[in-house]
Amino acid sequence: MSERQEKVTPASGDDAQGGNDARGMALHTKIFLGLVIGGATGVVLNVWLGGEQRHLQWVVSHISEPVGQIFLRLLIMIVIPLVFASLSLGVAGLGDLRKLGRIGIKTFLYFILVTTLAVFIGLALVNTINPGGRLPTEVKAKLLETYGGEATQGLARAEGVSFGIKTFVNIVPRNPLAAAVRMDMLAVIFFSLIFGIALTRVPSYRAAPMISFLEALGDAMVVIVDLAMKLAPYGVAALIFSVTARFGYDLLLSLGLYVITVLLGLAIHLLVSYPLLIRFFARLNPWRFFRRIQTVMITAFSTSSSAATLPTTMRVTEEKLGVPREISGFVLPLGATMNMNGTALFEGVTVLFIAQVFGVKLGLGAQLIVVIMSVLTAIGAAGVPGGSIPLLILVLQTVGVPGEGIAIILGVDRILDMCRTTLNVTGDVTAAAFVARSEGFLPVDKSVEIVPAAVDS
Repeated sequence: MSERQEKVTPASGDDAQGGNDARGMALHTKIFLGLVIGGATGVVLNVWLGGEQRHLQWVVSHISEPVGQIFLRLLIMIVIPLVFASLSLGVAGLGDLRKLGRIGIKTFLYFILVTTLAVFIGLALVNTINPGGRLPTEVKAKLLETYGGEATQGLARAEGVSFGIKTFVNIVPRNPLAAAVRMDMLAVIFFSLIFGIALTRVPSYRAAPMISFLEALGDAMVVIVDLAMKLAPYGVAALIFSVTARFGYDLLLSLGLYVITVLLGLAIHLLVSYPLLIRFFARLNPWRFFRRIQTVMITAFSTSSSAATLPTTMRVTEEKLGVPREISGFVLPLGATMNMNGTALFEGVTVLFIAQVFGVKLGLGAQLIVVIMSVLTAIGAAGVPGGSIPLLILVLQTVGVPGEGIAIILGVDRILDMCRTTLNVTGDVTAAAFVARSEGFLPVDKSVEIVPAAVDS
């Protein structure tokens, strides 16, 4: 592991956030500019030329989408080695298994409680606003016709999804390498935890070479992250351009109340629930907290992937908030797979919205089932774009709502996916800050920065 030293400095302006380079513009500023320019250009061209215009489609298919996918793949490429190295080192660094158990219980309880809170917020809003009861019949028919093919694919994927005791059995992989190839994150996380525990149980002189290897692997992944983030402004611009150029805002208008309901729920959780948790659980200044992690939030929004954002999340959490690597390496990889506040809220709202569209009345008991299923399936959702769709169909079918109804929201799912992923990843960072504070790792001064130790040339 690279040597690091803690330095307490007064927070002042942008310098307190870190991230400013020698050329004066912070990385998050560049990414935000890429987001705005790409989104605005896509909307303008969509309105001017029309989303189905042949030349615009060629630009999206042959330029913007490939550029965006290269950036996304570059980040996802390092997720498996980073999760393995970080979790194994995090467990080995904690050392005492009783301490590991204590931190693990705090982490899981935080995930479950905050995710459940998110679902209740979503259900309260969708019952109050009733967006499904106001969707015009002709709009519903058009959406079902347009996205029926994608819905059929989602149904086919959902048929292979089962949620029960077998889900927990499959967390233990028969072949860790095969699990890594399949990007089966729960299985990879389990193996990493067991491997880290094993390192604490062998003599230190035998474990030292493997720990050194894992530290070098983790540091190498951080270097790749730094290289990838230099491309972030261009990758982000390409990703958002592809979405806005193809869909414009027509669908947002058609499904306006549904979109507003989801976004309002996400906003309440982000701007009300999280600040309270940050203030009273992590005992940090919420405003300063959000300023320091804005690079993480922008990256999550543009990639729609908790997994792709994980390398950036870990780096920023350690460097900007002062969370030690053994805590961030344990909590954040778990969070990227299991702490899906935004996804659970989205699922709860969507199930009731589609039920309203089809005139299916869901009573209190059915809605409690939606809460439980939304929390559980959010834990199992893949941390990649659209990863929650098959599990969402599973929730719909559980409460007797036609799974084909998913076609109604597929057109706006990408935009909502970007927003809920931002909430998911922000929740991961709040969890890491809470656990670090509860274990006495966070310094009393809230303006701690982690800076690299001097290296002899």
